[in-house]
Amino acid sequence: MSERHTLIRGLHDVGLAAWFGGSLMGAVGLNGAAEDQGGTQTATDRIASSGWAKWTPVNAAAIGVHLFGSGGLLAVNAHRVATQQGVAGSTVAKTAVTAAALVATAYARVLGKKVELASSTDPEDAEKARKHPVDLDKARRQLACAQWAVPALTGCLVLLNALHGEQQRPAEQASGMWERARSVNPFMS
Repeated sequence: MSERHTLIRGLHDVGLAAWFGGSLMGAVGLNGAAEDQGGTQTATDRIASSGWAKWTPVNAAAIGVHLFGSGGLLAVNAHRVATQQGVAGSTVAKTAVTAAALVATAYARVLGKKVELASSTDPEDAEKARKHPVDLDKARRQLACAQWAVPALTGCLVLLNALHGEQQRPAEQASGMWERARSVNPFMS
């Protein structure tokens, strides 16, 4: 019997789409525009930091929506994870990549905040930056890498999501469950 889980799947997919698309647009568009318009490295940092700071709450909401949808999909597909050959492995891979994307996102935000404080003209921010000095060139390089890691990892999640979609085809489910049953009981042929 086929059940629909459109809302849960929609939350998963829309959240992932925003996380992937926003991070890719930021790395390409926002950072590129900041470089074009900044004039100096400090001005470039300020422009990019302002844009990323505005994106942060939306990104956090997108990630939350995606994680909620992911948890829901895992709950409604737990029987397939347990019984269909290959689904547990792809689920573990998807979980590991999600964790890596979360770490990269958090790391990018921490580095971004350091660059933001170091480039700020606000006296309070300048004071915070003085209390916590940072190697700005190193932070900029690490930030660039982290900002590109996020769309790379979330792009991998999109591909793993496609794999999960393929594994849900009726023929895939039947053969996957048969292979799983055979692996548990070698006398089944």
